[in-house]
Amino acid sequence: MSDLGENRLAGSGLGEVDESAFPGLAERHRRELHVHCYRMLGSFEDAEDAVQEAFLRAWRRRETFEGRSTFRAWLYKIATNVCLDLLAKRRPEPATGGEVLWLQPYPDRLLDELPAGDADEPESVAVARETVELAYLVAVQHLAPRPRAVLILRDVLGWRAKDVAELLGDSVNSVNSALQRARAGMREHLPAERQDWTGREDDAETRELVRRFTDASVATDVKALATMLRDDVRCSMPPTPGLHVGRDTVVNYWSESGFEGMTGLRAVPTSVNRQPAIGFYLWQEQEGAYLPLTIDVLRITGGAITEITTFHNDQFPRLGLPERLPVDGTE
Repeated sequence: MSDLGENRLAGSGLGEVDESAFPGLAERHRRELHVHCYRMLGSFEDAEDAVQEAFLRAWRRRETFEGRSTFRAWLYKIATNVCLDLLAKRRPEPATGGEVLWLQPYPDRLLDELPAGDADEPESVAVARETVELAYLVAVQHLAPRPRAVLILRDVLGWRAKDVAELLGDSVNSVNSALQRARAGMREHLPAERQDWTGREDDAETRELVRRFTDASVATDVKALATMLRDDVRCSMPPTPGLHVGRDTVVNYWSESGFEGMTGLRAVPTSVNRQPAIGFYLWQEQEGAYLPLTIDVLRITGGAITEITTFHNDQFPRLGLPERLPVDGTE
């Protein structure tokens, strides 16, 4: 159903003419609102809470929808304000090293539920991919809440400055000023190779690199892994503090943490945040199976691994990964 169709269905007052249609109308926008809140908050779970609160507020205020904007835009306005309220109450700060400890992965299988929109336009696809990758999410979390909202509404969703100003209760000049500050902040916190990083490195060479990384990881072959890392590679493991920067630093960390020489690993490929990822399992004798260990999400630039973000095993169910692998390593 188009936005025009939504307005016709809603009429000039949704609560007055079509209250029964509200749940269905709201639900069809759940995934894109969840991704919007995820960009704002950096946490999958917090985004779920925000969407639920947004739907509750929308239901309570349903009679205030007058059809001057689309129903979809009305929901975005409510969801954005919910996120701003949450950030005003408990805005977390990035760690000393700049890592975002509350960062959580977003499975591609759920991102695939997003409406196609302008998917036929190559630029639109690239922007959508770039603005959900982990490096973008981390950079956004360094911005103050209101400039963050302005950046996402203007540069990601393509809202007009006038509409953003109305949503935030600001002037257009204030919105434009906030956007300039937000863009400057993003330049400061995004990877240095931002112009080359488009999220589209999915060619055969990249797939082969991911396969080699997976095989070397299962074999805990640190020397082989080192050959795939860029000199300035970054490695983090939210929510555990600690950012490791540089090939030698990362390799030393792997060796000192006991990774080198570990046995009994298996791997399952997946993808999150439009990036290649690998779920690792460790053999547990008492269970007679391989159980979830960690998930590595890779950022690859110029044929080398530029960043590894490792998440704990509590993320496996959400990512659709099996709870265990039997002895033969298959599901």
